[in-house]
Amino acid sequence: MSDQENKQNKGELIDIKSLIGDADGGDFTLDDILAEYGHPVSDKVPDNVVAFPGRRTAPPPEEADSAEEPFLEEEPFPEDEPPEEDIPEEVSRITPFPKKRNRLSALVHDLNQRADHYADHMFEEDESIDKEEVRRLERLIPGTDQEEIDDEPPSPPRPRRQEPPPPDIPPSELARRYGKGLKWMRTRGLLVFLLAAAALIQSLAPVIGLALPEQLNQPQLQCALSTVLLALGVLLAADALTAGIVRACVLKFGMDTLTALACIFTLADGVRLATADEPPQRLPYSLVCLACLFFLLHGSYHKKCALRLACRTASSSATPYRVTLDRGKWSEKDTYAKWSGSQEDFGSQIQSDDGAQRIFRRFCPLLAVGDVVFALMASTGGGHPERLIWSLSALFSATAAFGGALAYGRSFHKVIRRLSPNGAALAGWPGVAASRKGCCVLITDGDLFPPGYVELNGYKVMSDYPAERVMAYTATLIRDSGSGLTTLLHNHLRSMGGLMRRAEGLQCHEGGGLSANIRGDQVLVGSAAFMKLMEIRLPQGLNVKNAVFCAIDGKLAGIFALSYTLPDTVFPALESLMMERVEPVLATRDFNLIPAMLHQRFKLAAEKMAFPPVERRRELSDPDQEHDGVLTALLCREGLLPFAEAITAAKRLRWATRLGAVLCCACSLLGMALAAYLTSVGAYTSLSPLNLLVYMLTWLAPVWFSSGWVHRF
Repeated sequence: MSDQENKQNKGELIDIKSLIGDADGGDFTLDDILAEYGHPVSDKVPDNVVAFPGRRTAPPPEEADSAEEPFLEEEPFPEDEPPEEDIPEEVSRITPFPKKRNRLSALVHDLNQRADHYADHMFEEDESIDKEEVRRLERLIPGTDQEEIDDEPPSPPRPRRQEPPPPDIPPSELARRYGKGLKWMRTRGLLVFLLAAAALIQSLAPVIGLALPEQLNQPQLQCALSTVLLALGVLLAADALTAGIVRACVLKFGMDTLTALACIFTLADGVRLATADEPPQRLPYSLVCLACLFFLLHGSYHKKCALRLACRTASSSATPYRVTLDRGKWSEKDTYAKWSGSQEDFGSQIQSDDGAQRIFRRFCPLLAVGDVVFALMASTGGGHPERLIWSLSALFSATAAFGGALAYGRSFHKVIRRLSPNGAALAGWPGVAASRKGCCVLITDGDLFPPGYVELNGYKVMSDYPAERVMAYTATLIRDSGSGLTTLLHNHLRSMGGLMRRAEGLQCHEGGGLSANIRGDQVLVGSAAFMKLMEIRLPQGLNVKNAVFCAIDGKLAGIFALSYTLPDTVFPALESLMMERVEPVLATRDFNLIPAMLHQRFKLAAEKMAFPPVERRRELSDPDQEHDGVLTALLCREGLLPFAEAITAAKRLRWATRLGAVLCCACSLLGMALAAYLTSVGAYTSLSPLNLLVYMLTWLAPVWFSSGWVHRF
């Protein structure tokens, strides 16, 4: 390199000593230098020179507009430290790193330093915090559960087109209506069963070799007898068949509609066979239709009994508890709530179509159309128009599933018989259909400890305060907080001849206590832990597990010892809820009812219950809060057992009904396919009434068992 070029480079370098002096005499490593100043100071710096830390100079005026990032203006050097001209020759020999090390590398290095610093000090505690005070608060204040709320709440479901609801008739009037004709319906069902047994004997006689009188052993007479048996069955079940025809007229097909059509075509087929010129080689499907009529009447009888029993239970109280499923109330989950109300909407919901009917009215029209189409294809389309009536009778008999009326009717009756002795009544299918997985249930003071299960063992008032005054102050704060101890303390206050006071500025504290101002006195009411938290001195050797303490102006004024007795029904109630994956949420207002107390004193699974903060608990247990309009059940008794059983029964009834309806639809669909094939090939023997009965009973078995186990919880 020439001397002229060296002089030029020396003139463009930055003064090292002045920059080191500005850096407070610190030593710089090569990594620090490159991390802070990745870019060269100027575009004129040669490639073999590394920019040292110092003040960054502004770009030339002609290049200022094209700079990618702003530069700080050059600060003048101090007068006492002029820049030096002589730079060691070794500096110019340093091999530079590539120019691609820009501000991104500096940012990464800075983040690494911050992370290392945080990791070194993450376990250090702030010396300004009193460790003993933190431990004291952690010991005295119970832990609470926080809600999991998404930043973007789920969009509400798209509202479906709702049919006009039935009139809201009082439950007592509906109970009288449903009670009419029950005994006659049961008798008619028994008579139809006997007719079906006679038809079964008629079909089994040739199979088992039973000898019949010679006068009866004639094909036309056998067909006529089978037709007469079916005609008698149709007369006995005329009301159920008429309801099915009426439903079809308003485009609400059901299994009762298919049963009515099967009976009509089977009667026509039986008359044709009985009046035929040649001896018939088969019997009409009277056996299958009679069995279908029996199960139709049996299911209708179960449903009518259940409706009557539910209405009678609901009418036993003028002001029952209403159970509703409020959407997204706790932690973005649907939550069951119990609140005082009236019988409104119960009569309207109980008359609505059940879940099986709602499935059938969408599926049965397709089955009816398919039966007609396949019958025409198997008869007229196959060149055998004489098979049309037989094909229609076989197809409709195979698609009229036996469990259509049992899927909901028998299940509903079993459930209502389980709930009615405990004072609970489901409000029809609309409330049952709303129950889903992942729900919660709000449990209040009265659910765990109904009236009479909390007693006052005794109380002690300090000598400086009148007993009536301390009791009145305590009862006033308990009443204003809405605690479940209100009735208990109020009754004792009345027995003492005392009166409630007027409290101002009531506050509920997380530590398990209340504070308010009564006539200039600062009153504290709470548990022993709350008194210790507020630094109220308690008597030495105090051994009271559950008590209410009252302090006036910072001094202990009274102690009220309580005795909690948990009802035996709470354990099976909570177990049934947890088996259905319903999370209990403790929305209690009694400051003694915390998870630690419930677990230690009564061995409840408190770890599986949610315990919100005190303000959230007050919101969830507010009697004036808004609830959804869909009613799930009415409760006429106190306690957790009716509440839990109503929720469990609703979820199990929903599952059993939909499972039964799906099985019925599968039976009908597969039966239609088999009947269509066998009628197209003219397989009279394979599609005999006895074989078809065995097929239908096979599909009935799971529906029967599921409806029989729905109430076993």
